[in-house]
Amino acid sequence: MKPDRPGELEDFGNCPRFAFLVVLLLIFSVSILSAKERIDLLVSGGTVVTMDAARRILENGAIAIRGERILDIGPAPEILKRYDARQLIAAKEKIILPGLINTHNHAPMVLFRGIADDLKLDVWLEKHIFPLEAKNVTKDFVTWGTALACLEMIRSGTTTYADMYYFEDQVAEVTSRAGMRGVLGETVLQYPAPDNRTPVEALAYAKGLIERWKGNSLIIPAIAPHAPYTNTAESLVACKQLADRFGVPLLIHVSETQQEEKQIREKYGMSETRWLESLDFLGPNVLFNHGVWLTPEDLAIVKKHGVSISHNPESNMKLASGTAPVPQMLELGIAVGLGTDGAASNNNLDMFEAMDFAAKLHKLTTMDPTVLPAAQVLEMATIGGARALGMDREIGSLEKGKKADIIVLETNSAHAQPLFNIYSQLVYDVKGSDVGTSIINGKVVMLNGKVLTVDEREIIQKAKEYRTRIAS
Repeated sequence: MKPDRPGELEDFGNCPRFAFLVVLLLIFSVSILSAKERIDLLVSGGTVVTMDAARRILENGAIAIRGERILDIGPAPEILKRYDARQLIAAKEKIILPGLINTHNHAPMVLFRGIADDLKLDVWLEKHIFPLEAKNVTKDFVTWGTALACLEMIRSGTTTYADMYYFEDQVAEVTSRAGMRGVLGETVLQYPAPDNRTPVEALAYAKGLIERWKGNSLIIPAIAPHAPYTNTAESLVACKQLADRFGVPLLIHVSETQQEEKQIREKYGMSETRWLESLDFLGPNVLFNHGVWLTPEDLAIVKKHGVSISHNPESNMKLASGTAPVPQMLELGIAVGLGTDGAASNNNLDMFEAMDFAAKLHKLTTMDPTVLPAAQVLEMATIGGARALGMDREIGSLEKGKKADIIVLETNSAHAQPLFNIYSQLVYDVKGSDVGTSIINGKVVMLNGKVLTVDEREIIQKAKEYRTRIAS
């Protein structure tokens, strides 16, 4: 349409070509507004047990993941409208749970599983385990023992574990390759160990471990003085100073047995906990493993210094070490996580079994069936374990911004039906073998029962070879 007079504007509103362009613009605008946000991974359709502060449980929930972290979480219809994922994991009729956190382990000791059972701790350790370690523990032993442990933990729903052993740099290598998260402490002893002959050597090794792995997305290096009774005051102080210098955790066995408590009291005139306090060893970066014989006075000291505790019910029962005062710890607000201990004294790394035992042990010893209800025990294995390791801002619950450590459980097996109370189901009914999919740091490490990050057949074959070698 031409203008009637020079300078007169064309009536574009009546121009068919202009109308067509307007329609295209509208279509483009609508498509832009309705486009889904691109993400890496979406887990959808199951019952999401968040373990967040509100303890939300989302029926038909979904989790959107980008990179290492949870981008969004909510009802599946809403999440599916917002996001387009490169990979979708359908979880209908399944349970979606934060990955379990094992706060105490000696991973390579799976290769000693069942070799010295039904013995007292001092006999088990001094007459069997220490001599076996002296003869057998090498870098290669640690490599394959850790691989076997990681395989077992991934298969049974553990996504993070705390470890104390020798050649811990090798433990870190294997754990990282398996895609697992680890708080990994180099053991310090006053006695010659398989990797370091003196505490000075062990501390130098620990320093190298820290410098290599600090800042890694999966591995948190730590220092692990074995126990008060296997270290001197000087070596414990040196461990504390190194840990504080680099800002890393301190993992230590404390008050596991009456005998070790008695030994320290006779030597120093005070409990292990009080002696550690006198050395300025205690602080919020310290994790006590076991704490079976902690007195009310000891617990007050633990609380005062912000020390955390790892409860290991199966190992304590099997070695007849006693029952830790966990209800009192929790009542005081002490951070308490759950651990399996090493498979040489358990004899497995299944955290679902550890939850079941923990709940039942304390009901029996207190003669009170209301003690440690299922929901509280599940907390110890998830967000409570994260708190004990100082990692609750990053893992332990399913929330926006946290690391994407997630497991998906099958519920169609006979022992998992019918489902009335999900917390009871998870603690008393579900088995580690029900875990079908595991996501750690946003990466799928097991999908529909197949572990993707390690060679399962090779690991099992190596374990059999080590059995023959150790037995000979």
